[in-house]
Amino acid sequence: MSVTINDRIDVRISKEHKELIKHASVLRGFKNLSEFVIYCVNTEANRIIKENETVLKTIEDKKIFIDAIINPPKANDKLKRAQANHTKFISNNEFKD
Repeated sequence: MSVTINDRIDVRISKEHKELIKHASVLRGFKNLSEFVIYCVNTEANRIIKENETVLKTIEDKKIFIDAIINPPKANDKLKRAQANHTKFISNNEFKD
């Protein structure tokens, strides 16, 4: 038999904030304020995590990215050609809109 352990978070807010949150909770049809707060916090936490993991999935990815910004490598021939091609493409298509 598994046992569910509920942890607790205590938050102090103004009466105005609490009334606003209660009103939104009622409008969305939640049974109680705690259910609404847990839903909102969980939704936002998942969004933030997904957003951060989409670009840089691991701590190592983040370290590599920051290192590349702080210590950028010198442009090689392929990068120089790509820049020249891009510049040429932009100038050729500048007035075709």
